[in-house]
Amino acid sequence: MSQLLHPHKSIGVLVTRPEPGLSETLVAVQKAGWQAYASPALEISAHILPPLAKPPTALVLTSSQAIACACGMVAKNLPVFAVGTRTAQRAQAAGFTQVYSANGNAADLQALLARMVVPEQERLLLLSGAGQGVSLATQLQALGFAVTRQVAYAARPVAQIEPAIVQQLRAGSIGYSLFFSAQSAKAWVQALPPDVLPFAAQTTALVLSGATADIVRTAGWQQVHVAVQPNATALLALLGTRPP
Repeated sequence: MSQLLHPHKSIGVLVTRPEPGLSETLVAVQKAGWQAYASPALEISAHILPPLAKPPTALVLTSSQAIACACGMVAKNLPVFAVGTRTAQRAQAAGFTQVYSANGNAADLQALLARMVVPEQERLLLLSGAGQGVSLATQLQALGFAVTRQVAYAARPVAQIEPAIVQQLRAGSIGYSLFFSAQSAKAWVQALPPDVLPFAAQTTALVLSGATADIVRTAGWQQVHVAVQPNATALLALLGTRPP
């Protein structure tokens, strides 16, 4: 894996993603030789939704956060179209037997559906978080798909950053901060005490998208690197293995 152009002496890496995904990222960071610090920016709670009166013929997942809700709504043999590899893997682990991955973002997911599914024959159930998936649903409808979008989970910003994390930031023990979405980056920055923000902004931010990069740059970060693909593997490749 590649190494950043501006290495820090501090070996601490802040991981701000919630579960699912937080634990596996912490393990990956530790295996790469860094000291991982968990500081999830969002609290996730799955919604319990009743099955639709007219069952869908395929399920569309823009996030693995929606899988818990999906398990109570649809049959496990329903075709599942997932935005990325990890979402697809988690859907398979939950028992879904026909899972296809777009290996990218919402645009890739739309392209996958356009290639594999005949609009006139399918009724899509799109599960997403509040405020998410709206554009994708609209674009799929424009292609002729019958789409039902449901809010499958709530993502609430954390009220405050744990004191232990604040202490590590003040001490300069954290060199890198990982941000997995614009929503989580904004939430994490807002939960941070204002007088601690300058310490956090001295870390190098590793992010999944340009929108996320804009948020952390606006908050004061000078060193910001965007992953070449919008997934955790590409983000961790930016971090690389800690040199001896």
